[in-house]
Amino acid sequence: MRPTNGLYVVVYYVLKVFLAIVHPTTVEGLEKLPRRGALLCPNHASNWDPLLIAVRLPVNYRLHAMAKKELFQNPVLGWLLRKLGVFPVNREGTDIKAVKTAIQTIKDGDNLLIFPEGTVIRNGIGYVDGLPAHAKSGAAMIGIRTGATLIPVFVDGEKKPFRRTRIIFGDPYEPHYTGRHGTAEEIQKIADELLEQAYALGGQAVGGAPL
Repeated sequence: MRPTNGLYVVVYYVLKVFLAIVHPTTVEGLEKLPRRGALLCPNHASNWDPLLIAVRLPVNYRLHAMAKKELFQNPVLGWLLRKLGVFPVNREGTDIKAVKTAIQTIKDGDNLLIFPEGTVIRNGIGYVDGLPAHAKSGAAMIGIRTGATLIPVFVDGEKKPFRRTRIIFGDPYEPHYTGRHGTAEEIQKIADELLEQAYALGGQAVGGAPL
């Protein structure tokens, strides 16, 4: 489902007005985004992040997003998310169906939002599965397989009502790898560098600690 339907437009503008009041944002680098085939890779500091990013993009940007499968357990919410261009991913192990959906999204010329950390990382040094915050390789792998334009994105961590949040879109990241799809080590290095660039846009190290 491409997010250009009437329901998407209505939800987009309702959220845009609501968030402009409750969580106003300052955006930099929007002009750097390609119209098609972009893979946006932000740090993930809050559950508000995907909404704040989506409503600052043009309504016709055709943005899809990958979200944890638990959000789709409620049939009404799951139906709505799918209508808005969101598809589920099982974060336990490799979800082949979600990967195929992501790849097809880029091949169709649409744009995709993936959080490389895979979960919310709060201010300061965050942890994923008991380890310091790090990038998972999925976004890098999808970018290589599709030739998507990889865009690091920074979103301020602390979200307080009525306090302005920065969203910064960085320059496209150029991955370097050998062979057709790269080695596992090369893919992980690309994922790590992409996340480092996202945090660096906000003057932070991976996990949210100041540089």
